[in-house]
Amino acid sequence: MAVSVNGLCERFPRLYHMAHADAWASISRHGLLSTTALLDLFEIQGRAREVLESHHRPESVAIEHPRHGRAVIRDQKPMSEGALRKCLDGVTPREWYECLNGKVFFWLSAERLERLLTARAYRDTAHCVLTAKTAALVGRHLGRITLSPINSGSTIFNPQPRGRETFLPPGKYPFREWEERRGGRDAVAELAVDYGVPDIVDFVLRVEERRAGLPPRTLYQRDVQ
Repeated sequence: MAVSVNGLCERFPRLYHMAHADAWASISRHGLLSTTALLDLFEIQGRAREVLESHHRPESVAIEHPRHGRAVIRDQKPMSEGALRKCLDGVTPREWYECLNGKVFFWLSAERLERLLTARAYRDTAHCVLTAKTAALVGRHLGRITLSPINSGSTIFNPQPRGRETFLPPGKYPFREWEERRGGRDAVAELAVDYGVPDIVDFVLRVEERRAGLPPRTLYQRDVQ
């Protein structure tokens, strides 16, 4: 059985996104953009674009534009191509990378965010964490939203099969099936928005600089939540 939009928002009232530590200035100016959207905005083409959009990124990459400034495209350290090839169903690695790079991702629970913040690849560096109101974002962008039962960008620890049916709109997502298998808090792993959320500032409640083991530093706080 699928989950209703109201049910989704009630069960998961907050969304969380982790970005590069210096990302808030760019996000507040341009919106929260996918890799594909950033490459479009920064007019990156040819081989330079293919490397970033269609292949594995072991490290974060900074891009610059004379009008738009600087942005950092995040690494894909939790994903190895060897493991990815073994769990793909009906798509090539290139198609999977392009699929992921065309979306903006949110965690639906603070617990999943904390697991990423404390992961070995990220715990020693600072990150920009956005907390957004689910109902407001979903209400405006429902037609471009999909849900995933797995961490689609990770192949660490028993990678799960993934392919064209991994991302489904809320009305087709088998929420009850995953709820029975995992419990309500883990019935959805990710919420993705196609291409980007240019108006993310309208939905953000709080922006923090976060680093594992240290108190968060508030960068932005909405007056009324």
